[in-house]
Amino acid sequence: MRCEGFMVDAAHAVGALAEQPRREAIRLRGLRKEFGAVVAVDHIDLDVYDGEFLTLLGPSGSGKTTVLRMIAGFELPTAGHIELGGVDVTNRPPFDRDVNTVFQDYALFPHMSVHDNVEYGLRVRKVERAQRRRRVAEALESVRLVGYGDRRPSELSGGQRQRVALARALVNSPKVLLLDEPLGALDLKLREQMQVELKAIQRQVGITFVFVTHDQEEALTMSDRIAVFHAGRLEQVGPPADVYERPQTEFVAGFVGTSNLLRGDAALAVLGRAGVWSVRPEKIRVLDESAAVDAADRSATGYVRDVVYVGDVTRFVVELDAGGQLVAVQQNLETSSSDVEAFRSRRVRLVWRPVHEFEVNATGIPPAGDE
Repeated sequence: MRCEGFMVDAAHAVGALAEQPRREAIRLRGLRKEFGAVVAVDHIDLDVYDGEFLTLLGPSGSGKTTVLRMIAGFELPTAGHIELGGVDVTNRPPFDRDVNTVFQDYALFPHMSVHDNVEYGLRVRKVERAQRRRRVAEALESVRLVGYGDRRPSELSGGQRQRVALARALVNSPKVLLLDEPLGALDLKLREQMQVELKAIQRQVGITFVFVTHDQEEALTMSDRIAVFHAGRLEQVGPPADVYERPQTEFVAGFVGTSNLLRGDAALAVLGRAGVWSVRPEKIRVLDESAAVDAADRSATGYVRDVVYVGDVTRFVVELDAGGQLVAVQQNLETSSSDVEAFRSRRVRLVWRPVHEFEVNATGIPPAGDE
């Protein structure tokens, strides 16, 4: 390829780019936050890379929002430090950090137009008028709200108000955008639509997004990586497929999607090994008890204790002869709701491939060396 008059070997150039280390937009080390006797965040080490969409996922009280607020500067850590773009900002106030935050309640000014809401931050910074108008127009175009500038927030739908809040945050061109459960107030259909739109906007603008949610499906749908929080600790960090398919702890296996856990005598009887093992329900096939099984597959017999028709899938809860129970999920390619009751109490054989078994840490603490 040609670059500024020089001929460059394409393969060499691509290889060199691949070898470059990823730049850190955010670096958290030893982050801890105490509220009196309560430890909300307990020694968090986490890197967030330039241009990525990272989701902080966890139940209420897990520490994810407190971490976001410390990155924004709304809370100061009890211990540890925060770097943004390689600069220590641990004790800097929010206005002295190159980040913007989008909240669940939008925080729009009801008496201002959409244009004035988006423009507000630029006016505070005394940006010249012509530049303000250009940047507001660009921000509204990026969130697909061209032509909405003269409307008031009360004249918009929930999804449109959320996009105005996003445009107001983007107009300042922050290095990092922090989003605190921004879709939580939307109904399910609109929420699903906004998930797709928000990810598309992030790819378009190329800004680092740090997104907080307790919704596992939302995290799996939108993220480049997911950081799973529990009881103030970071349980696992990785791409959605890794977190879902290879959970490192018992909590992650149970919280991110639905998982089966085999332990104790049941693990020894079915798998031939001790420990705690995870198998996802959709990886398990439900067959007649007498069905032939490939020698390379894993299998366990039992009876169907419960069966639930959920439209696109049927969920089977099977009590194992070896002890414990497994849940299997199968697509309804031919099954209808009228067929469901016929499965109840039936003897079945559950079959899955050993590659879909993963040992998890029962203590809830990731192995040493993990983030």
